[in-house]
Amino acid sequence: MTDHLHDPVPPTIQLSEPQVAQRKPQVSAPRAIRELEEDTFLPDTDVHIRVPARPGVPSDPANMERRLSHLFTKASKDFGMLEAGDKVMVCMSGGKDSYALLHLMQRAQKHSPKKFEIIAVHLDQGHPEFPTHKLEDYLKSTGAPYEIVHQHTYQIVLDKLEPGKTTCSLCSRLRRGILYDTAQRLGCNKIALGHHRDDILATLLLNLFFCGQLKAMPPLLRADDGKNVVIRPMAYIPENFLIKWSEMQQYPVIPCSLCSRQPDLKRTQMQNLMKDLDRVYPGALPSALTAVTDVKPRFLLDRKLYDFNGVDAGANDRDEDAFG
Repeated sequence: MTDHLHDPVPPTIQLSEPQVAQRKPQVSAPRAIRELEEDTFLPDTDVHIRVPARPGVPSDPANMERRLSHLFTKASKDFGMLEAGDKVMVCMSGGKDSYALLHLMQRAQKHSPKKFEIIAVHLDQGHPEFPTHKLEDYLKSTGAPYEIVHQHTYQIVLDKLEPGKTTCSLCSRLRRGILYDTAQRLGCNKIALGHHRDDILATLLLNLFFCGQLKAMPPLLRADDGKNVVIRPMAYIPENFLIKWSEMQQYPVIPCSLCSRQPDLKRTQMQNLMKDLDRVYPGALPSALTAVTDVKPRFLLDRKLYDFNGVDAGANDRDEDAFG
């Protein structure tokens, strides 16, 4: 992502409450990644469909763990993230998501018929007053093998930062290179990151609005070097689940001092927009995740993906084009 993605933008637009449509007979719709559904209508039409609904956040720790594990396992199976014989480097930043990731990886290691190894790795980037000992104490308590890599990139980022730019892009590039090298040194063939559903959707919006590209974060990515495979097994998990789980587990969450000094990032604004959408339209975020799993090139404008003048270009257009 280019640096201009992180420039300040105006405050999030406030959405008004939608009018409730009168229910009409249901028509069939494709299945999606969901367990809960609600009835709705396509805008300005009488077409009645079923769309993903916002899942309730479990209040019981045991139920929450089962729910998180279910979504973790589903994503892992859907994209073939974990295989027998894998050695996975689990990246630990000290944020709430990384703690949940390690917990779910250990749970999967215990219950999965596919036997794989894990090693937790924290990259100490030299942030001032970062309490590395708190994270290390936690890692010791889990019983998981771990390593702390000391590469002080914090000052490098500040020294090389151009006026008006943000730290995120350079910091990310430096961190990625170090983690790739560390994975190779440790004999790991996969690198697990703690990105969740809302991270994926925020990236989709950033690319849509500011890069002119329709892309998000892939759940599985083979790096350009051909040696590393990045996996995101929490791709289906909503962030509010992880916030609640972190509170339940009382994780020693450690914020990033570089990120926290940049409150007006475009990513933050996209996250705020998503919160507004979720408040007004409770099924919007589950539906958005489903959308990136059910792409219809015929109804986009990318001539590289679809031959609009081909023999079958017009087949079933009337049935499919609900907004025509």
